[in-house]
Amino acid sequence: MTDGRFTIDFRDIPYIPEMLKDYLKGDLNEYQNLHYSKQNALIQAYRKSRNYSPEYRKVLVEVLTRQMQKVSITAKQMQYIELLKQENTFTVTTGHQLNLFTGPVFFIYKILQTIKTAQYLSENNEGKNFVPLFWMATEDHDFEEINHFKTERNFYKIHEKSGGAVGRIQLSDLSFLDEYEKEFKDFTYGTELIRWIREAYQEGRSLALATRILVNRIFGRYGLLILNPDDKQLKKIASPIFEKELKEKALYTSTQQSVEQLVKQYGKVQVNPREINLFYLRKNARNRIQKIGEQYQVLDTDIHFSQAEILAEMREYPHRFSPNAVLRPVYQEAILPNVVYIGGNAEVMYWLELKIFFEALGLEFPLLLPRASLAFITEKTFHKIQKLNLKVEDFFGNYQELVHQKLLENTSLYALLEEKEKVIHTLFKTLKEQAELTDKTFGNLVIAEQMRQLKSFTRMKKRLLRAEKIIQADLYQRYNELYEKLNPEGVWQERKINFSDFYAENGPEWLQTCYENINENTSALTIVVL
Repeated sequence: MTDGRFTIDFRDIPYIPEMLKDYLKGDLNEYQNLHYSKQNALIQAYRKSRNYSPEYRKVLVEVLTRQMQKVSITAKQMQYIELLKQENTFTVTTGHQLNLFTGPVFFIYKILQTIKTAQYLSENNEGKNFVPLFWMATEDHDFEEINHFKTERNFYKIHEKSGGAVGRIQLSDLSFLDEYEKEFKDFTYGTELIRWIREAYQEGRSLALATRILVNRIFGRYGLLILNPDDKQLKKIASPIFEKELKEKALYTSTQQSVEQLVKQYGKVQVNPREINLFYLRKNARNRIQKIGEQYQVLDTDIHFSQAEILAEMREYPHRFSPNAVLRPVYQEAILPNVVYIGGNAEVMYWLELKIFFEALGLEFPLLLPRASLAFITEKTFHKIQKLNLKVEDFFGNYQELVHQKLLENTSLYALLEEKEKVIHTLFKTLKEQAELTDKTFGNLVIAEQMRQLKSFTRMKKRLLRAEKIIQADLYQRYNELYEKLNPEGVWQERKINFSDFYAENGPEWLQTCYENINENTSALTIVVL
């Protein structure tokens, strides 16, 4: 910890999923050689270079060059595209949905982490270059997940015709722009934010292009490359994988063993692959493909194909086929010279299901790095936390348990109840031992009576806690107000609030603060006092 910064390793946070913790601890045996480190990244780059086609690299550079012409490309971006032509250059990638005006602020953090990680890995003695790449999830179709964002004072949402690939949606509902301007026009960097949002979101523009313009405006100076995978040339590269998926149910078949093992160990998996994990894309629709008998049916339509017909369709129109979320990692790794993927906890966990599928396809599985998390509080809030004899870290652990303990710690009745409860445990332990000497069934009788009395103590403590919440209402409210600052509506700040609230007052300096406080070697939550 340094002044004004507090870091909590994900492995020390109670509600981080156990599967992710085990991966970070190195307890998943099949991933022993795939843990993120600079040394492993350099080894992985060597492996990737052996089976990444120079032709694929050429196509990737062509597509990026064409797509990046749609924005004001920076000198550093041009430099990175030139580097990508070289066989010793690799990508560090993150991906995200096309959230309106970036959505929750962690969108910013994960891209900055990608940029910083690429820079860190490029500092090596083996002559390998790493460039940051943002994969736009333009083919998602769940518009309701991305059509809004929230600031501390307002909620913004657009209404568009949805159902197809979201990146193809043409913007028409721009009513939110005026409201946004009203909210931020008087802030120090409000004018800049307003210029960005109006520059990106214009009538008739696709959501994919709007997102590209915005992301480029924020991150172009760092050299970030921005890729739209909804592209015919890229789909052509991946078409052999898509064909295998159609003919052999390849993903579903190869991952069954992994899924069963993970379910046995952790009770569930993040996603369950379908028998076919492809969609069929049309102008305003994206429908799942399902094999029914000998026919491939495009669900909720009258479109169907024989196997010969659907394979012919794919060869001629590869851009009409779209991978779902669980097949997307394979598409990504097939077309990119990628070494590290940075994703959220849920993303990393469903990637962990796919290693055997990668092996079956002869693809290198990337190093997975759970994205860093940040939270920001003011000095005023920090001093309030200290004044209540709390630590910043307390708000990311078993918070309710801690607060209940604080409310009850000076209550003499609670201390007495705790003391007598211990007496009950000791007394009944002795009674059980003696009773079982007479008859085993007497021991069960004693246990039942012990449980009955302990339940009474539990009820009394609950009643006492309710009473203390009323008696100490002011203190209880102060605890909860601080919790709300770091966990608005009960979730981490980064998953609720848009970056506008931070940038409006602090501008580029805030982006630099984020960059500096992201640790490129540790998956952790860092709380920063502004």
